[in-house]
Amino acid sequence: MLLRVTNLSKSFDGIKAVDAVSFDVAAGRLLALIGPNGAGKSTCFNMVNGQLKPSAGSIIFKGNDIAGMRARDIWRLGVGRTFQIAATFNSMTVLENVQMALASRERRLFGLWKPAASWHADEAMTLLDEVGMAGHARRACGVLAYGDVKRVELAIALSNRPQLLLMDEPTAGMAPGERNELMALTRRLVAERNIGVLFTEHSMDVVFEYADRLIVLARGKLIAEGDANTVRNNPRVQEVYLGTGKSFAPRATFAGGVRR
Repeated sequence: MLLRVTNLSKSFDGIKAVDAVSFDVAAGRLLALIGPNGAGKSTCFNMVNGQLKPSAGSIIFKGNDIAGMRARDIWRLGVGRTFQIAATFNSMTVLENVQMALASRERRLFGLWKPAASWHADEAMTLLDEVGMAGHARRACGVLAYGDVKRVELAIALSNRPQLLLMDEPTAGMAPGERNELMALTRRLVAERNIGVLFTEHSMDVVFEYADRLIVLARGKLIAEGDANTVRNNPRVQEVYLGTGKSFAPRATFAGGVRR
């Protein structure tokens, strides 16, 4: 296993946002992390990425426990990341955005002897070609369609040659056709590079079509895991997520007997 998470927990003021969650991510496979709002998905995801420090548990990546490490140090170990809202420099060209990521990988953001425009230009173009954006290399990111910006962000995430890729709602804000194109591209690159992927996603069509395995959280606890059919047919998942979700409705009763 590329990533092994064991008994991962996080509490805020005594409230357990994530409660003893365990899962694995294998190389060359896509694992979807899903659940209703407030399930603890983002908290769990951000602990793996280094944005939050766990209250308990271990996160083993390539034999190293990365729990509590800084996000930048985790990135340097070979963990890429994309965000729910694409993070690019709008005033810079597509090529320059990828070049900046490559320069950061080499820890060389400044140099007086070589123009920055020439840094890793060939490698940047190769990455853009892989995601179908080489033809837009000289355009500013700020004028691109949102689906194309997501492709540029994927190229940036691949710039540090990751073995693990974390994708936070990769298709958020995209039309159905764009969603499928991006995830098909991701699955192809994952297979070619033998990368493990952990992703969160609210679009169930994307999850059931492209994830090799799924884990489902509710109120911070892991309630189901398995392939698409196993999770889709799980009665607990149907109750709290795919169906009515009544068991997660507030139970407080106010004056007049009105439940809120």
